[in-house]
Amino acid sequence: MMRILRLIFIFTVLINSVTSFAAEHEITISVGEWPPFLSQQQMHQGFIAHLISDIFAAENIEARFEFLPWGRAYTDAADGHFAATAIWMHQPDRETDFHYSDPVLEEQFVFFHLAEQAFDWTNVEDLEGMALGGGIGYSYGPDFDRALESGLFSIERVGSTQQNFMRLLAGYIDAFPEERSVGYYTLNQSLPQVDASLFTHHPLPLLNNNSFLLFPRSLDTSGDLMTRFNRRLKIFRDTGRYQQYFQKFDAGFYTLPDAANDS
Repeated sequence: MMRILRLIFIFTVLINSVTSFAAEHEITISVGEWPPFLSQQQMHQGFIAHLISDIFAAENIEARFEFLPWGRAYTDAADGHFAATAIWMHQPDRETDFHYSDPVLEEQFVFFHLAEQAFDWTNVEDLEGMALGGGIGYSYGPDFDRALESGLFSIERVGSTQQNFMRLLAGYIDAFPEERSVGYYTLNQSLPQVDASLFTHHPLPLLNNNSFLLFPRSLDTSGDLMTRFNRRLKIFRDTGRYQQYFQKFDAGFYTLPDAANDS
């Protein structure tokens, strides 16, 4: 009996230790809505959120996400109200406020167009005379921006990917650049009344871009937290675990049941 009681005591101590350890290592990350990468309408709040939280979990850190307007997500994190903010493209001025992690996501921007419409390109000169769509405030790389400024082609900017698809369908534009996963997510979730097979994308990327987890310089803990995150991220990549999140996304794992039924 004494042996059993001793084992129960040891087990209770271990459980309490694990619980207190987890409670001491909880962080909150500010994010904006960016489906399918980060979204309250996806399982695990999107597959990049799932990846980030699992990386921290492997370091015995519980990561939670708070969804905010993008501008507030940035400023509140810069002021030290969050342990990190996800995910952001590199811009030199942001280095004043944040440390950059190693790349978390490699985005690939491609041209979407109607499947029945011939569209081909190998360089920006091939876009001459075209009417293109785009997102408000977006840059699609220096070569594209210079060609646009020179008047080689025109671009009509709208507020959403959904609007660009509808304008493409109506024949107002010839093509538009968008991140590949974002484009197909929009087709499958935001345009259920439109046959997704009417659209396709050109395989040549317009832009390959990295996005990062940002750690505020205003917090003394950021250096150590970033080091641990980067170390575990590398392990995920080296072991093939990193790619599994993308494979599960492609297989529809992150789609909520209600969303699947609605489409």
